[in-house]
Order: sequence, then structure tokens, then C-alpha cells
Amino acid sequence: MHSPPLIFWLIALLLGLCIGSFLNVVITRLPVMLMQQWRAEARAALELPEETPPRFNIAFPASMCPACRAPIKWHDNLPLIGWLKRRGRCASCQTHISPQYPLVELFGAAISLASLALFGVTLEALFIAGACYALLAMAVIDLRTQLLPDILTLPLLWAGLTYQLLFQPLMLPSAVMGAIAGYLALWSVYWLFKLVTGREGMGYGDFKLLAALGAWLGWQFLPLVLIIAAGLGAIVGIALQLSVKDKRGVPMAFGPFLALAGWVALLGGDGLMALYLQASGL
Repeated sequence: MHSPPLIFWLIALLLGLCIGSFLNVVITRLPVMLMQQWRAEARAALELPEETPPRFNIAFPASMCPACRAPIKWHDNLPLIGWLKRRGRCASCQTHISPQYPLVELFGAAISLASLALFGVTLEALFIAGACYALLAMAVIDLRTQLLPDILTLPLLWAGLTYQLLFQPLMLPSAVMGAIAGYLALWSVYWLFKLVTGREGMGYGDFKLLAALGAWLGWQFLPLVLIIAAGLGAIVGIALQLSVKDKRGVPMAFGPFLALAGWVALLGGDGLMALYLQASGL
């Protein structure tokens, strides 16, 4: 496959940065919106008076400093450039702005460039990039809040089945089996852990995320995804337990490791599976 013209690389870079900037908005605001929705539903179930919280959604209010609430000017809100220009500080109060913002934007750009490099200027590249963007948003949301919202996991599952139907129809049965097996695998681990310890080891969002990855990859990739995710989770978890006292005994989100394993499998594809089979002697 010939390399796309330079203009496509530039478009992919800029588009990825902009999508990363939008994902930061989703990552920051979606959990708050869900909490407001759940609170309203709980009050309705308890027959309590309705609350009228301030308007808050993905588009409103405009971007502002988390510390002093000062509006962020448009030129300070440019992806990556705004953060670098202000050296990671608010223009009004000089409070440090989280490095999450430029990192997510950089990951967004990397996803666009990787999808273009591997799949060219195709509809398939858009599907793969979209899946990776969704995984990025879910990974950071889970890391921040230990939530994996259904509004992200379930569309990702259906998008995976749609992808197989459009581009690899012969893989559709494998994808359906992957979705079922992905959910049941972690569901079984959850209940086994709960029966043995009396505690919950993970959330239902993890089941749905692995089901979505099964839909995108097929059931054959699930062992590899779990090995990568569990291995990375164990390494990071042990390192945190040994080095950070405040993290000892604190539950750790599993979603980011599933998302990372999903990126590797989505972008690594058959070559990664061949290495896995060779290493396992199959």
C-alpha cells in the first residue's frame, strides 16, 4: 500500500488533536452529567421534590479554569498549543492545569496517524480510529472515577459488530461469540471472587468493555487481550503498592488496562496474534 500524500498526514494530525480536545470535554463532563441524572432518578424513585441544577452538558458552560472558574480564551483553548503557551498554568490564577489535557490530545493525534498508516484513507480506518478514541475516553474516565458508562461501552459493542458486518462478514459469528465470551469471562471472575472473598473485584462496566472488544476482535483474541491487560495491571498494581503508601489496599481500575490491550490488538492485528501463537506453541 502506497503512503498517503503529506496533506492527509497533516489532516490526520490536526483532526486527531481536535478530537483529543473534544474527548477531554467528554472525560471531564460526562461523569458529572451521569451523576446528575442518577441523582434525579433517585429523587424521583423516593418521591422527593425535583431539583433544578444549573444547566450543564457537553457544550455548556464554556471551558473554564477548574480552580478559579475564569473562562478560557479561544487561543488558550487550542489543542496542545494553548497548554504549552501557558506552560500548563491558568492565565488568570496561575494554577497548574492537569497534564491530562495535552496527553489526551497527543494520544488522539497518535490514534489518527496510526490508523492512517495501517489502513490508509479508507472507511475502515475511520472505524478503527473511532473505536480507539472511544477506548481512550473510557480509559481516562475509569482512571479518574472508576466508571465505565453504558453510553460508551454499549455503542462500542454494536459498532464492533457493524464493523465486522461491513468489512469482514465471515468474522461476524466469531464477533458475536467474542461479545458473549468477553462478558461471561469477567462476569464469572467477578462472581468467583465475590463468593471467595465477599467483596467485589470489578464493576459491570469491565464485563461490557471486554464484550465490546470481543465484538471488534473475535473470540480468538480474547485470551491475548486478557493476558496483556492482566499482566500490565499486575505490574502497575504491584509497583503502586510498593512505592505509594496511599495506594495500598485501594481498588484499582481495570478498564485502562483493557483499553490498552484493545488498542494493541486493534492496531497490531494478525501479526500480534501470530507472535502470540508462536510463543504459546500453538
